[in-house]
Amino acid sequence: MKNYLIIGASSGIGKALAQSLIESGNKVFATYNQNAIESSENMRVHQIDVTTDFTLDFLPETLDGLVYCPGSINLKPFHRLKPEAYLEDYNLQVVGAIKAIKQCLPNLKKSEQASVLMFSTVAVQKGFGFHAQVAASKGAIEGLTRTLAAEFAPTIRVNAIAPSLTDTPLAEKILNTEQKRIANAERHPLNRVGQPKDIAAMAKFLLGEESSWITGQILHVDGGMSSVR
Repeated sequence: MKNYLIIGASSGIGKALAQSLIESGNKVFATYNQNAIESSENMRVHQIDVTTDFTLDFLPETLDGLVYCPGSINLKPFHRLKPEAYLEDYNLQVVGAIKAIKQCLPNLKKSEQASVLMFSTVAVQKGFGFHAQVAASKGAIEGLTRTLAAEFAPTIRVNAIAPSLTDTPLAEKILNTEQKRIANAERHPLNRVGQPKDIAAMAKFLLGEESSWITGQILHVDGGMSSVR
């Protein structure tokens, strides 16, 4: 049994990953902000707000993996985006991750096989219109991933997953009609939008021993969006 912390495990990818890790006999320490989740025998739940000075004083002595899931999808034309919106996004997605990693470092260092996982987006590599706010914060996540992978090696691996559009509560406004679902599916070479389990499967792999020679990577799980036409 290994110990994993998932920041933002109440829905979407974080929820799917927590369930998968528990089914494999691991112990999950899960956090949520607004959507409450219940504790179980192998999942301890705590409420935190990553935009505040939160504390992770419930961690086990040894932590084998940290997954940081909080994010947002705010798609607007550049001229309608205020500077304050970028700062809010950066605080949620980047500063929150930094605060979590700093607090977890002593616990991660005690593991023989520790892994940190964050999330980017295909929009950083491809460059889509109306994605300026999203891509700015996620681009910072990619830089942070590579830098920390270099600094923490060889004891802690650090990677990120860059999904395309995934059917989670964050994407509800983008997928709230059948017409939108069909149109977004057809933009992908595999002709469908992602499901939480698609991303969770890669996340679980990157946390495990099978990926012990992988660090500093941005793994694209995007239905072929980033490389296939």
